[in-house]
Amino acid sequence: MIWTLTFNPALDYAVYVPGYTEGKTNRSACEQLDFGGKGINVSYVLHQLGEPTVALGFVAGFTGRALCDLLRATGVMCDFVELERGMTHINVKIKCENETEINAAGPDISAAALEALYDKLDRIAPGDILLLAGSVPSSLPKDIYETILSRLQGRGIHFAVDAEGQLLLNVLAYRPLLIKPNRAELCGLVGRELITDAEVECAARELQARGARNVLVSLGGDGAMLLDEQGGVHRAFAVGGKPINTVGAGDSMVAGFLSGLGQGYEYALRLGIAAGSATACSPQLATRAEIERLMQ
Repeated sequence: MIWTLTFNPALDYAVYVPGYTEGKTNRSACEQLDFGGKGINVSYVLHQLGEPTVALGFVAGFTGRALCDLLRATGVMCDFVELERGMTHINVKIKCENETEINAAGPDISAAALEALYDKLDRIAPGDILLLAGSVPSSLPKDIYETILSRLQGRGIHFAVDAEGQLLLNVLAYRPLLIKPNRAELCGLVGRELITDAEVECAARELQARGARNVLVSLGGDGAMLLDEQGGVHRAFAVGGKPINTVGAGDSMVAGFLSGLGQGYEYALRLGIAAGSATACSPQLATRAEIERLMQ
């Protein structure tokens, strides 16, 4: 079982407005409402690939119920903690020549709600994978990732982390199974510009030296590089043509990699590339059919 934890799930409301003009009344050509959040995206793609997965996190209010309904309609299992106050935030995306996003703040998470989450995490079985993904709300301690990994350490659970900056660096000591920085994030982690593959590899090895078992670096249109825990370096390039949508592509890559890991590193990287590319080349998150087509 692969569990995903998203502290900041959201509804993403996209409005397509050709010729958008600031300060004027604009009319959209069409609208689209989707669930959002890094871990949730990973669970969706895992489900498309036939992997058992459960999405964890916090929801609140009528928007939280709508998010759960949207997710369950896809067949993805979710087990969110429902907050007593506030509402799951809505991110507004104005699709036009110069795309604009307005990301709202999420609800406050109480100490009691956090304890309820810990109870759910305690049910994760040995051999399962837990993915921690995304940012931490201001109402939670900054070291919440470390607290969770410390609490679950020694139970035979494998950890994967997709986060930025110090949030990621602080969990390396817990030897996560997987981390997935993109090139820009990796540059920030090591404090220097990374242009060539050799430079990316050197930086990824620094993170391995600090505890990461497998480092998967997403390189956008240039594909990805994997440094595996046995010392191997694997390189693969994006497929599928010109990207039209980068939202969720990295999350899809994580899902593909975790799904394929049981068949070896090369296969896991290929499946990760196929899943990430399939999302990048479609308006929404990738479907199984799209991923299988690109795997060819």
